[in-house]
Amino acid sequence: MNTQLFTLSLIEIVLSIIISVLIILVTYKILKWLFFRDHDLRGDNLAFTIFTSGIILSIGIILSEILPSITNVIRLSTTQSETIDIANIIKYSCIYLLIGFLISVIINTSVFFLFTVLTPGIHEFKEIKNNNVSVAILVVAILISITIISKDSIALLISSLIPYPEVTNFL
Repeated sequence: MNTQLFTLSLIEIVLSIIISVLIILVTYKILKWLFFRDHDLRGDNLAFTIFTSGIILSIGIILSEILPSITNVIRLSTTQSETIDIANIIKYSCIYLLIGFLISVIINTSVFFLFTVLTPGIHEFKEIKNNNVSVAILVVAILISITIISKDSIALLISSLIPYPEVTNFL
């Protein structure tokens, strides 16, 4: 058994779970604080539950593209002769997560803009607060579609920032 690989995989699993839980918790709290202070997940407002689920799923898709880059930085720090210190690992992880957060904000903003263009006269937050399930499903479908379409670009952007060691060009 390769103990270094085993230890690295355990670190990656723990790191992925901790980051995912924290990001989803913070997202839920921000979403509830910004838009739905008086609503919760008890079942009184199914539209809010659908909407919240869609945003959490979208963030999960984005995180699934960011976390491999964070673990690549950790792998590089353990396998390369020029090791990356813990401060740089934290710095790169924070940069990746900040980029993911900004992209999430851009995606959500574009979804609300697209919904407003597609359905003039309907205010999505007001409709979701009024338990309009059809509006919530449509907003979530648009959100998840845009997230799935853009997830590969997010992964490419994040992977371009990984501090790979310099390689000389022999050609």
